[in-house]
Amino acid sequence: MKINTFSSLIALLFITNSFLAQVGIGTTTPDASSALDVFSTNKGMLVPRMTTSQRNTISNPANGLMIYNTDSDEFQYNANTPSTPVWRALSLTSTSSSVPGSSLKYSNTDVTTNVNQASAINLPVFGNALWNDDTGLYVVSGHQLTITQGGRYEFIVNASIANNGSTDRNAPEMRLFVNGVAVGSYASTGYIRSANNHEETSLHLREVLQLNANDIVTVRIFRAANTGSVLLRDAGSTTFYVEKKL
Repeated sequence: MKINTFSSLIALLFITNSFLAQVGIGTTTPDASSALDVFSTNKGMLVPRMTTSQRNTISNPANGLMIYNTDSDEFQYNANTPSTPVWRALSLTSTSSSVPGSSLKYSNTDVTTNVNQASAINLPVFGNALWNDDTGLYVVSGHQLTITQGGRYEFIVNASIANNGSTDRNAPEMRLFVNGVAVGSYASTGYIRSANNHEETSLHLREVLQLNANDIVTVRIFRAANTGSVLLRDAGSTTFYVEKKL
C-alpha cells in the first residue's frame, strides 16, 4: 500500500510539472521559449471569427485578446483595458507608412440621445462609417477614435440638432477632447429659441491638432443654457471627418 501511494505521488508530480512546461501541438519538442508551439507543414491556425456586433458582446475582453473580424476582413486585438476595450487592426505594414491625405468620415444613426445634458457626453456620431482609408491608423470604438500614429490632423465636425419638446432657449455646445482633456475652440452657435417654429440649429467645429501615437479623440457635447431635451436632427445629418495632414 505504501509503495502504491508513493508511486501515485511521483506520477502526480510528473503530471503537474508537465502542465507547467511548454505545450506542443504537432511536435514533441516545443520550443523552450514558448508556452504553446504549433507545428504543421500543411495546415494553418484559426482564431475565432466574428462580426463587429458579435465582437462587441465579448464581456471584459482581456488586453491582447485577438479575433478575426469578418465585417472588415482583418485580425483585431484589444489594445486597452477589459472595461474600455479599443480594438485595433493588425496590419501587414507599419502605421508609419500612413500617408498624408488618409481620412475617415462617419455620420450619425442615433436620433434618440438627449445631447443637452448637464454633464458632457460623447457626441453619438460614430454610427455609419462612410469611409476609412486606413483602419490601422483610425480605430473607432464606441463613440471615440484612437489615432495610432503621431502627426498633424484636421478635424471637421458638423452637428445638426433640434428641440425635443417645448422648452425654449436651449443652447448645447461642443468641443474636441484628446485623452479626456479639452482642446481648441468651442462650437457655441446652437441657440434654439423655440418660438415661431425656430426649433433647429447646428454646431460646427474645425481644428488642426498635433497628436501623439495612440491619442484618443472624442467630441463632447454639453448643456450651456436651459435644460430641455435636444436630439440630433436626422440620421446622417451629423458628421465627423478627420484627415492626416503631416
